[in-house]
Amino acid sequence: MGFGCNAAGVTGCRIIDSPRERLIAILTNNFVPCNGRFPTLIAIISIFFVSSMSGVLQTTSAALILLAVVVLGVLTTFLTSRVLSATVLKGIPSSFTLELPPYRRPQVGRVLVRSLLDRTIFVLGRAASVAAPAGLFLWLLANLHVGQSTLLSICAGALDPIGHFFGMDGVILLAFILGFPANEIVVPIMLMGYLGMGQLTEMGSYASLQALLLHNGWTWVTAVCVVLFSLMHWPCATTILTIRKESGSWEWTALAAALPTTCGLVLCALLANGARLFGFV
Repeated sequence: MGFGCNAAGVTGCRIIDSPRERLIAILTNNFVPCNGRFPTLIAIISIFFVSSMSGVLQTTSAALILLAVVVLGVLTTFLTSRVLSATVLKGIPSSFTLELPPYRRPQVGRVLVRSLLDRTIFVLGRAASVAAPAGLFLWLLANLHVGQSTLLSICAGALDPIGHFFGMDGVILLAFILGFPANEIVVPIMLMGYLGMGQLTEMGSYASLQALLLHNGWTWVTAVCVVLFSLMHWPCATTILTIRKESGSWEWTALAAALPTTCGLVLCALLANGARLFGFV
């Protein structure tokens, strides 16, 4: 379920009987890319890794690269689950017995109502409670000036050395931070930062987006780091609130945010600094 929405995936962990294993599933859910992250992944892959190809070869290559990214996330989920099982959530694995229950006629109305209340309405309510104040904060950053610069550009400049260490830049890092309410707005925030606009925007085509990113110093290392960090970084606000509700603890919620973020930053730092060390950039 996390491939559709990580918040819904966390809610879906309720079916796991063992509290320990349910918590492991909740903590590792964010390694699976949701629908909000797929547009970013597809755009970066299309622009930097298959743009020189055409036809079926381009489509197939893009699909295989995207599949490799997804598989990396799944493998990281397995590895992280194994580490958690051996450390902070150490315990005896529960047995799994498959028992055929007596057949009952499906209650379509009840299923639809519970699905609507437990998943759709709940997730939308969490998203709305975060989206409005976050949108106002983002607008203020982009439109309030200190001297000749906006608060958005000042913050991006302050984050630039940190972003450079991880193979990105200040605008990219700030876009991920401000994209906390929803992963879908990460790329529009990047464009807003690069173009100096006062509102979220989108490029009309991949060619225009590629030209803008290359003009702002993007290389293949930047692209790979953005893909890796898009796959592995903190959950969105809706997922954070859902984890808090399902786990009943801010400590476990913090760990759920720290796990993917740490993995993403470590991989980006190794790739970026390794590429610089061996002269690939």
